[in-house]
Amino acid sequence: MQLGPWMLLVLGGLLETVWALGFKYVGKDAPLWQYAGIVLALLGSMLLLIEAMKHLPAGTAYAVWTGIGTIGVAIIGMIWFREPATLMRILFLGFIVFGIAGLRLTSTAGTATPGT
Repeated sequence: MQLGPWMLLVLGGLLETVWALGFKYVGKDAPLWQYAGIVLALLGSMLLLIEAMKHLPAGTAYAVWTGIGTIGVAIIGMIWFREPATLMRILFLGFIVFGIAGLRLTSTAGTATPGT
């Protein structure tokens, strides 16, 4: 089964959330497996972004990838780390979701195979 560029981008964004949150846990005394997990998530995230960018406009792909990571880290931060979940924070996260949806809806890239 081959995943489309948008699905690759979503998976890459989710992995971005993993490695970004991993930074909160590592310190100079952290076990090696924590660093390895962060590096693997980072590499996987980048590779998925690279593959998605072969089929999508670079600006759109990068904006969506970082948006997914931003939303993921913010939501998990609010839930897991009890960071402030104010109405304004949630509103502005909604703007990011709106922007991601708008980029997806207005993009015709990724619907045809390259070279056609």
